[in-house]
Amino acid sequence: MLFMPWRGILIRVSEIKLSICIATRNRGAFIGATLESVICQATDEVEIVVLDGASTDNTEEVVRAYQSRFPRLRYIRAEVNMGIDRDFAKVVELAHGEYCWLFCDDDIFRPGAIRVVLDALKNHYSLIIANSEVRSADLTKILEVRKLLFEKDKIYTPNENDRLMAEAGQYLSFIGCVIIKRQLWEGREKEPYFGSYFIHFGIIFQRPLPGDVLAIAEPLVSIRYANASWANKFFEIWMFKWPNLIWSFTDFPNSVKDKVWPKEPWRSPKSLMHFRARGAYTMREYEQWLSPRLRSYWSRATSKAIAHFPGRLANLIVYVYHSFVRLPSRLLTQSDLANSPYCFWKLPARQGRPPKCSTPSCPPDLQLPTIGSNREGNSL
Repeated sequence: MLFMPWRGILIRVSEIKLSICIATRNRGAFIGATLESVICQATDEVEIVVLDGASTDNTEEVVRAYQSRFPRLRYIRAEVNMGIDRDFAKVVELAHGEYCWLFCDDDIFRPGAIRVVLDALKNHYSLIIANSEVRSADLTKILEVRKLLFEKDKIYTPNENDRLMAEAGQYLSFIGCVIIKRQLWEGREKEPYFGSYFIHFGIIFQRPLPGDVLAIAEPLVSIRYANASWANKFFEIWMFKWPNLIWSFTDFPNSVKDKVWPKEPWRSPKSLMHFRARGAYTMREYEQWLSPRLRSYWSRATSKAIAHFPGRLANLIVYVYHSFVRLPSRLLTQSDLANSPYCFWKLPARQGRPPKCSTPSCPPDLQLPTIGSNREGNSL
């Protein structure tokens, strides 16, 4: 039994099938909409667990207000900010559900999403991957209809781990798509992935999953794009943290890992130009991250030249490129360019270094294979 002291209610823990696990910090402006999208469709089999990493805004006040409407909402406030990986490890530890849906504090559940997942849980999958649509930060405009380009649901068996990573690995950088058995999560190593920003990926791929994986083709989540909270770490995360994690899995062929992310994207002038156009690559990033690693004169000269390249001109060049080369992520890239401090059709900042770009919730387009482009394999 679970006692909810603020309502004087006892709840049978055994009845909870799905825990919505949210790690948050200073997201009072957005978490209310997230909670609303859960509560309006949650059943008695669902609980919400919110771990607050020592917010300094009104996050606690917003969450507490929803507890009066939803008795299975638990709010835990940490005394210090432990970081996103430790926070998600802790919030899953606090959950009671058979499965945990790891969810972002600003995204939205689409209508009917929880019912779809509850029905899928009956098949006892080790992992369920929920597809998503991508919307503008104010949720008014659809930028991408679906991240996984599957026409039908897919099932991956335990001996198809390579195919799972190749087809869904890049999308799995998004933690809000992960619905995992709590017992499986608890039985896996976590410490090596603290500080990676992607603990869930490490837990999923550190060794083969014991049961089948279901990838749901229907989008169940609306991602609030360009609203991530780690804007000042954008270059570090997508140029180093994420690729280092992908390439740390020695049991996967290099050909599979390369489909998820290049091993050293920071060596690509094209990638650096895209980051420059977004306002995420300057001499500060060059000095901190590239200068200690680049050995040849030409690679150092090229990378430094891109860091000095006029940002507004880079923004224009990349915008024109994506206007003609119509990749699936074109609207996302154009949104990034519009949010850049170097946006060519907006007035430049008057003084000083431009502010950091608004950071996408999804990885930047580095001209990788389209997620889900291989449609072969098991389908429901």
